[in-house]
Amino acid sequence: MKNSLGREIPEYIEGYGDVMPYRGVYSGKDIVRVGVNTKRVSNYDTKVLGSIKKAIIECGIKDGMTISFHHHLRNGDYVLNMVMREIESLGIKNINIAASSIFPIHEPLIKYIKEGVVTGIYTNYMSGPVADAISNGILKNPVIMQTHGGRARAIEEGNLHIDVAFIAAPSADSCGNINGVCGRAACGSLGYAIPDAMYADKVVAVTDNLVPYPACPIEISQEYVDYVVPVDSIGNPEGIASGTTEVTKNPVGLRIAKMTADFIKYSGILKDGFSFQTGAGGTSLAVAKYIKEIMEKEKIVGSFASGGITGIIVDMFHEGLFKSLFDVQCFDNKAIESYKSDKAHMGMGASMYGNPHNKGSVADNLDVMILGATQIDTDFNVNVTTNSSGIIMGGSGGHSDTAAGAKLSIVVTQLYKGRLPIVVDKVNTVTTPGDTIDALVTERGIAINPKRQDLIERFASLDTNLPIVTNIEELKNIAERITGIPEEIEFDDKIVAAVEYRDKTVIDVVRKPI
Repeated sequence: MKNSLGREIPEYIEGYGDVMPYRGVYSGKDIVRVGVNTKRVSNYDTKVLGSIKKAIIECGIKDGMTISFHHHLRNGDYVLNMVMREIESLGIKNINIAASSIFPIHEPLIKYIKEGVVTGIYTNYMSGPVADAISNGILKNPVIMQTHGGRARAIEEGNLHIDVAFIAAPSADSCGNINGVCGRAACGSLGYAIPDAMYADKVVAVTDNLVPYPACPIEISQEYVDYVVPVDSIGNPEGIASGTTEVTKNPVGLRIAKMTADFIKYSGILKDGFSFQTGAGGTSLAVAKYIKEIMEKEKIVGSFASGGITGIIVDMFHEGLFKSLFDVQCFDNKAIESYKSDKAHMGMGASMYGNPHNKGSVADNLDVMILGATQIDTDFNVNVTTNSSGIIMGGSGGHSDTAAGAKLSIVVTQLYKGRLPIVVDKVNTVTTPGDTIDALVTERGIAINPKRQDLIERFASLDTNLPIVTNIEELKNIAERITGIPEEIEFDDKIVAAVEYRDKTVIDVVRKPI
């Protein structure tokens, strides 16, 4: 069958089940949150256990269960690998891993997949050797790729039932109070761990910084935590900081960023009370730099900035350009320090950030969102899941959530990279539907989605000197004249990933490249 984007989707996927095809951005429904199993703990009980193996035994982990991990330690995370090593040693098989993201450091998973220890994975983002191996079909069941908000929804709704959540805790006390701002593995906000802590049957805090009670400030409270396991180290601080948190110095990237900032200015949305989010890539951060200059010059004070927070956003906040920050993850040390010390720099859980089926998400209050793209097609559908060879190299994260929520969502990208065009007839994988993308900004021109006739008419009436093209096809043709038309990728019938939209409908599938 075909979903509403015309993508061919099976009615049933082995290892996934019956498929609900994507039917549109706002086709979601109200949900009922599931109940949480609890066990009473008295003041005579101790939660501190001597090892991860002991925690696995006490939690009763057995074949076929689902265990979860958060990704705030990013490519410095040790906890997932430590837990899986002990699960393997105990002879447990057929485990489903619900990790909010998977990074190159998690390469040992490949061994556990080959051994049948791991047969299913839920994740919002995946890169490195594990993503390569899964793209080549080593996992028994298809990876379920979710959005940040969609994962929170799935946990709350019971679609993703977590038997045991292992929470990497930069700081914890003996009762299980946790924060992410203290300790040598400090990472800041623990927003992606909050749904896991609240809804998992059992919760284990794994920490290398066991502190006297209470571990203030408390981000995840003792009421959710069953056990605490002290270890030598939960992660490498050098790997915890995101790979790119500096403004690009590339002249092409700077040109794109300046055009984007001017586009936002002339759109009429940049005014007092304005809200803003951008990613941690170099060009996206350059957009923030130029927006900062405009806000300073015109004395604009925004309401809030949100998302994964970086140093440049912190600078804007501390200089009074934004009244507050909503932080679901800190990308660098400046963000961590600000989150620790400033009460208007607020943490938020993944559900508050992007869940489309709660009583209001921060993403739905955004004015402007700056997004990247691996590919974008002539219908403005965006791929950030697979590369030009069809190999998994990312995932939605908050891409789909914020694109749907923001009043103005803008994709910024070079028109071609590595002699490959970014604008194509049809993306390899749809991550974010074109209905939620308002404009594309490249070094060769700006395309506005025809669905935004209000923007098209506004820019037609203004003398901005911005290179607005008639339609996105112009940009595709320019790119192809430079790069040529790339050969189409051939795929096997084997489905290696099901890409869920934020409401659980399947927006696309990833097949094994031939």
